[in-house]
Amino acid sequence: MRTHRWRKSSYSSQGANCLYVSAPNNATIRLRESDEPDTILTTTPTALAALIRSAKAGRLDHLGAA
Repeated sequence: MRTHRWRKSSYSSQGANCLYVSAPNNATIRLRESDEPDTILTTTPTALAALIRSAKAGRLDHLGAA
């Protein structure tokens, strides 16, 4: 298995729950959380950008509502 070069998000604090990102090429982005480093989400830059835009616009707010 290839070792990925992981970078910690600048928005993550020094404690737990840190987000790490790896972009081994222009077509793939990998995300993992510090508490579950073996669980890796793989996506594309286009899909991740769409998710971030939706979150910033509040279109996902209903997902956290009880």
